[in-house]
Amino acid sequence: MLSRLGNLASACWKPLRYARMKKDDGGDAEDSLLWYRDLDQHSFGEFSFAVVQANSVLEDYSQVEIGRDATFVGIYDGHGGPEAARYVRDNLFNDLIRIARERSTISEDVIRGAFNATEEGFISVVRRSFSLRPIIAAMGSCCLVGIIWNGKLLIANVGDSRAVLGSVGESNKVVAEQLTVDHNASSEDVRNELRSLHSDDASIVVKREGVWRIKGIIQVSRSIGDAYLKRREFSLNIPRFRLTEPLRRPVLTAEPSLYTRVLHNNDKFLIFASDGLWEHLSNQEAAAIVHNNPRAGIAKRLLKAALMEAARKVRITYDDVKQCKAGERRQIHDDISVVVMFLDHVTGQNGSVPELSFKGFNNNIVASNFDLEGIT
Repeated sequence: MLSRLGNLASACWKPLRYARMKKDDGGDAEDSLLWYRDLDQHSFGEFSFAVVQANSVLEDYSQVEIGRDATFVGIYDGHGGPEAARYVRDNLFNDLIRIARERSTISEDVIRGAFNATEEGFISVVRRSFSLRPIIAAMGSCCLVGIIWNGKLLIANVGDSRAVLGSVGESNKVVAEQLTVDHNASSEDVRNELRSLHSDDASIVVKREGVWRIKGIIQVSRSIGDAYLKRREFSLNIPRFRLTEPLRRPVLTAEPSLYTRVLHNNDKFLIFASDGLWEHLSNQEAAAIVHNNPRAGIAKRLLKAALMEAARKVRITYDDVKQCKAGERRQIHDDISVVVMFLDHVTGQNGSVPELSFKGFNNNIVASNFDLEGIT
C-alpha cells in the first residue's frame, strides 16, 4: 500500500505555475494595493479571497487548495521579510500531503508532522544562507491552516492569525466562535506560559512602549522560522535583533495549537485572516459583515471595513489611505489576507476519500493538480 502511494506521489505532481493577480482579474481599480477573487467554488460551497499590501514588500502569503472531497486553507503572515512566509506557502501543503500518504490518513498528528517538516526545511535554508545573509535568521512567519474533510474541520496555527466560525441559530442571528489561540505576548495567558517555561529568565517578556514583547523583540510566541530565537548558532549582531545574553534554550516554538470539530448544519462560514484584520474588527463584527451582505466580494468587503477603521483611528479617510504607497501604508495598517469559506454541504460524509484532485489559488495564484489515493 505505502509503496504504491509513494509511486503515485512522484508520478502525479505537476509543476506549479505562479502569476500575480492583475487589476482586470481581481485587482481593485480604486486601491492599487488590493487584490481579490469575488467568489469561487470549493469542495463544500463557495469562497471569497482578498489581500491588501502595506509593507514595501508584501509579507503575507495565503493559499486555497481545492479537491473533490477536501479543501485546504493556509494564511501565512510573514515578518522580517517575505522569505519565511513564501517558503511555508511553497512547502507546507506538500509536506502535509506527503505525510498523509505515508500514514494513510489526515489527522492532528499528520498536521503536526507537516508543521515540523516545514520548520526544519526552512531552518535548513537559513543554515545554508546564514554566512552570506545573516538577516534571514530573523525572518519568520505565522501559520494558520484549515482543512475541511470527511465532515470535519481541522485547524492548526502558530502565531496570531485567526480562524472564526460563523454559526446561525433559529433566530437567524449569527454567532462568531474563535477557533484558534492567539500566540501573542499581549495575551496574559501567553505571558504566563512563557514565564512558567522560562522561570530563570527575568527578561523573557518585556513591555516596551506599551507593547509586550518576547525578549523585548517579538510579539508572537510561536512561528515558523525566527531561527535566531530558537538556535544559538543563528545569533545576530544586529541592534534590532541582538539579545542581551546568549540564548540558553529556544524562546519560540513551531509547535501548533490544534483543534478538530465535526461540522453541523448551522455552521455557515469560516473566516481565515492574518492579524491585520483582527486589529480593527472584532470576531462578531467580521461575522456580522459576512452574514448580512452578499457573498460575492465579501472578503474584499471585510478588508475595506478594516481599512476604514484603521484610517479612522489615525483621523484620516480610506481615500487618504489609498493615496499612500507601499511602505508608507504600514504606518496605518498591516498586510492583510482574508479567506471566507461558505459551508453549504459538509455534513454526512463517511468512510475513505479515494481520490483528491486539487487546484489552488493564493495571492500569487497557484495552479496545481495531483491525485491522492488511500487516505482514510
